Amino acid sequence: MKVVIQRVAKSSVTIDEKIKSSIGPGLLILLGIEDADSEEDIEWLSSKICNLRIFNDDSGVMNVSVKDVEGDILLVSQFTLHASTKKGNRPSYIKAARPEIAIPLYEKMIERLELDLGKPVQTGEFGADMKVKLLNDGPVTIIIDSKNRE
Repeated sequence: MKVVIQRVAKSSVTIDEKIKSSIGPGLLILLGIEDADSEEDIEWLSSKICNLRIFNDDSGVMNVSVKDVEGDILLVSQFTLHASTKKGNRPSYIKAARPEIAIPLYEKMIERLELDLGKPVQTGEFGADMKVKLLNDGPVTIIIDSKNRE
């Protein structure tokens, strides 16, 4: 699994000109799922996301987590995170999981994030044409790949 985590002041997802989800301060997470992903990846990533100390403490130092600041999470599936641009100019998405594999893992990721965060997580809609708005706070943007646990 790959995630792009963005600390936001606010974010929303619009589908067919209707707002599906929106959050205030917290994290916008773009999630890419591949065939090799498992529940172990979900558990590790969810814990990492919820405990990542990228919010400012009272001294203005990034030292507290989204849980600590009681922030929100907006999770959006994005298969293009697994784009391969090695050959030519048209990206290949062969590494991205097909819906029959990706949807159950996406749903498990939602459940696990809610458990680790201690409150509901807002979402996009798997496979939909979404318009994602965000006001990046910082800006703070972090990329994590569960297959490359540095």
